[in-house]
Amino acid sequence: MTSKKLVNSVTSCADDALAGLVACNPNLQLLQGHRVALRSDLDSLKGRVALLSGGGSGHEPAHAGFIGKGMLTGVIAGAVFTSPPVGSILAAIRTVAQAGTVGTLLIVKNYTGDRLNFGLAREQARAEGIPVEMVVIGDDSAFTVLKKAGRRGLCGTVLIHKVAGALAEAGVGLEEITERVSVVAKAMGTLGVSLSSCSVPGSRPTFELAADEVELGLGIHGEAGVRRIKMATADEIVTLMLDHMTNPSNVSHVPVQAEHRGVKIARALVGTFMSALEMPGLSLTLLLVDEPLLKLIDAETMASAWPNMPKVSVTGRKRSRAAPAEPLDAPDSTAAGGLGSKQMVLVLERVCTSLLGLEEHLNALDRAAGDGDCGTTHSRAARAIQEWLKEGPPPASPAQLLSKLSLLLLEKMGGSSGALYGLFLTAAAQPLKASTDLPAWSAAMEAGLGAMQKYGKAAPGDRTMLDSLWAAGQELQAWKSPGADLFQILTKAVKSAEAAAQATKNMEAGAGRASYISSARLDQPDPGAVAAAAILRAILEVLQSQGV
Repeated sequence: MTSKKLVNSVTSCADDALAGLVACNPNLQLLQGHRVALRSDLDSLKGRVALLSGGGSGHEPAHAGFIGKGMLTGVIAGAVFTSPPVGSILAAIRTVAQAGTVGTLLIVKNYTGDRLNFGLAREQARAEGIPVEMVVIGDDSAFTVLKKAGRRGLCGTVLIHKVAGALAEAGVGLEEITERVSVVAKAMGTLGVSLSSCSVPGSRPTFELAADEVELGLGIHGEAGVRRIKMATADEIVTLMLDHMTNPSNVSHVPVQAEHRGVKIARALVGTFMSALEMPGLSLTLLLVDEPLLKLIDAETMASAWPNMPKVSVTGRKRSRAAPAEPLDAPDSTAAGGLGSKQMVLVLERVCTSLLGLEEHLNALDRAAGDGDCGTTHSRAARAIQEWLKEGPPPASPAQLLSKLSLLLLEKMGGSSGALYGLFLTAAAQPLKASTDLPAWSAAMEAGLGAMQKYGKAAPGDRTMLDSLWAAGQELQAWKSPGADLFQILTKAVKSAEAAAQATKNMEAGAGRASYISSARLDQPDPGAVAAAAILRAILEVLQSQGV
């Protein structure tokens, strides 16, 4: 079975890809009748060396993404993974020669088809009197013993584009550019690793990998690597790659010691430079540099795919700065509002026990409208609070207690629930700084609900945790009246919250993840509303048992 590709047709996909790139970049133009892209300012290159590269399509952004001032003059693209025809290569050479360039350097990856077709075009152009040189790049560090075909050309070729482009832009002659990039190419190595295969449009995958395997040292067309290894962590895979690339027993190794032995990383380029269609994986390229070579790599370029990287050494840079100190708690003169530290601990412990007991029930409710982790999220919060309580008694001040809980849940609970509880507690703490009587607690509830609505965008009736809290908050308004009874009003608030939670099963979700789900599938209460009601119930039960 062939893989799915978003193309117009298999036969036209390479032409369409190149035409699309040119259409979106005013600095590029197509050569009529050929799959060739060129700089649109060829007249500005009079008296300078032109740089042409290319090869099979399917390696985007290579090669056309590296056309521009300071890099390539143009590219000749073949069909997917296929060397371009001699006629198109020769047409590109003639075009840049007619624009007044003083010679052309062909930068070719070491594959048989590319060597043959670019080589033949070079010989024909030279026979016409056009100065043309060719460098063949083989930067593959996979094979410990070289075969007659030599090292394959891989992503390191892009660095040659950059170095040659900087030299050409500086007015260096054809012969010198050829000699200098040839030296650079010998001080470079690349190694790739793949997690799975790719497929040429219209064809099956080029190879198969087991789910627990990766291929080490493969080529950019899916050619076999040196071995298959078991999946491992990113750190382990990269260490293995670097060890292989720098092993002196590997004839194609890069002559540097392993990184942790003091090698200075002058520049780090990260991104997509040369792909293999949709093949997932990565490649590492190491290039030995000195200051003159760094200046060429740092030189300005208009090529769209070249990264805008810092022109400073990576090694030795300061990687972090101290985090700001937490502000000291302001003196709080309010009493504990009738709740001592021991009572606060009992309340929090009961809340945690209740949430832990509801974990599976809340997860089951959440599976209908979310990702089934509401109970897990609340349990994570409960365990974080339990660990926090082990560190010592909580603050005696209600305002400080709510503020500390807010920070704890924001850090440990996660998800939208953690953010909403954090908002609620942060806002609720503010009225309690001045007073902790019943009207202040009513105001705290009101402030918390206001913050949740402001930032969460939910309203009562939207089938969220706000429904339970809002119902309770309406009852707690009675605490503002003189002589209000703590337990009578709190009991009514808890019962209203529980009724509101059950009522959410008949509501149409207006906010949160559940709002994307058809109402016909939402026949259970909202798990967040159930959790909020359970928290209020736990608080009431502890206060009643303590006779506060």
